Amino acid sequence: MPTTSRFPVLPYLFASVLALSALAGLWYAIGQPVVLADAATPTHKLQCASYTPFDKDQSPFDQPFTLRPERIDADLALLATRFQCVRTYSMTGLEGIPDMARKHGLKLLLGAWVSANPVDTAIEVEALIKSANANPDVVDGVIVGNEALLRKEVTGDQLVKLIQQVKAQVKQPVTYADVWEFWLQYPQVAPAVDFLTIHLLPYWEDDPTGIDAALAHVGEVRRTFGNRFAPKDILIGETGWPSEGRQRETALPSRANEAKFIRGFVTMAEQNGWRYNLIEAFDQPWKRVSEGAVGGFWGLYDADRQDKGVLAGPVSNLPHWPLWLALSLGLFAASLTLAGRPASTRAALLLPPVAALGAACIGLWAELALITSRYLAEWLWAAALIGLNLLVLAHASLSLSSHSGWRARAYAWLQARAGWWLLASGFAGAVLMLALVFDARYRSFPSAALMLPALFYLCRPVAAPRREIALLAVFVGAGIVPQLYEETLGNLQAIGWAAVSLLLLGALWRSLRLARR
Repeated sequence: MPTTSRFPVLPYLFASVLALSALAGLWYAIGQPVVLADAATPTHKLQCASYTPFDKDQSPFDQPFTLRPERIDADLALLATRFQCVRTYSMTGLEGIPDMARKHGLKLLLGAWVSANPVDTAIEVEALIKSANANPDVVDGVIVGNEALLRKEVTGDQLVKLIQQVKAQVKQPVTYADVWEFWLQYPQVAPAVDFLTIHLLPYWEDDPTGIDAALAHVGEVRRTFGNRFAPKDILIGETGWPSEGRQRETALPSRANEAKFIRGFVTMAEQNGWRYNLIEAFDQPWKRVSEGAVGGFWGLYDADRQDKGVLAGPVSNLPHWPLWLALSLGLFAASLTLAGRPASTRAALLLPPVAALGAACIGLWAELALITSRYLAEWLWAAALIGLNLLVLAHASLSLSSHSGWRARAYAWLQARAGWWLLASGFAGAVLMLALVFDARYRSFPSAALMLPALFYLCRPVAAPRREIALLAVFVGAGIVPQLYEETLGNLQAIGWAAVSLLLLGALWRSLRLARR
């Protein structure tokens, strides 16, 4: 009987429709707009925002680097539509910012960078004093140092001397800025300043606070400081939420959560008459070098100066989700085309879900890699994992097809090397697990990168070198509990990685049993 008469059309169509619906639903669920009450309107400007003058291709670590006056001017023009003032952190390269701020009707909280280098600090402080005295109509306050105590670059007594030096030479109020706990650890600093500038970042605290409790935590700390240090005023010098990056315990970065936090905070602060400064004006990709992916995505606008929807209007966690859906649909169609005719009714029901799973995993990993990759080595690592997933997806698709002609040859080639694909997956899993156990703070969870090979080779075990597989299984398995302990069971991303690791561990164990037989 001809093969065409046995083609399971209805099961294949049924499974394809379900798979396509799931694929579209996944990307829509990630990217669907969230509607929240606006924080800023054309007639209501917010108080202040942190501003660093680097373009998306610049970094303070680049030596030498040159700030671009035209970029600063355009940035201030944009910020003037939403804010009354901006806060700066260093005087280097920003000697002309008071004139630009005056041009756009902005006030300044002018900052000097205090470091462990006394010569550099002296240059910063001298420039701060000079600029404050030359621009009393624009500079509302001066900030002597930012988190220098946190970085342990100065002592409390050294900082007090710098503050007193500046206070003796300027007319504006003088302050110092640091995470709120450090004001309590160094009590000699508070009497030296005119007002306290505290940083309240629930995501970064030693005990991270989830988005649902973050505002209550901020409000509690602000009220405590207001009572303890009265009559001195308190400026919340930094507060915000990241839009991308890894989850810390219950604290989950996303654009929607950033908007929820910022809009809720602004409402609370203005109802209570609190002074505040939001961090930060624009995403700063250079911060990913020292803080991981999450460090580069605290901006109210992205690095291209495009509105992220944080302050007003609907906000989407993935505004370009239709493009990712299109990519996934292309991979889905390519997988079905590669497989051709399903081998049986059971294969017809399994092939579309397998293709959809592979397309989703590759798309999710590619989207994450674009955010997290910083160096050539990281880009190559991300590309290698995409290549591995493409090979596994081809292997999985062809395993469900009727083998004939070139498809039979392609399947034979993939099947003969399947042990290497599993070995590569186990190696990647072991490396990633070790990183997440011993150096997890700035690393994102790569669950999507290994879900497909872990699940496929668990269901369809392949033989691979026993010693290597056993060693990799030890590393993967031994790290599951420690990484969950570090992250707590409130971290859904950590639980997802643990689940994928268990699948991978099962695939490695089944390979060992197969090799033993």
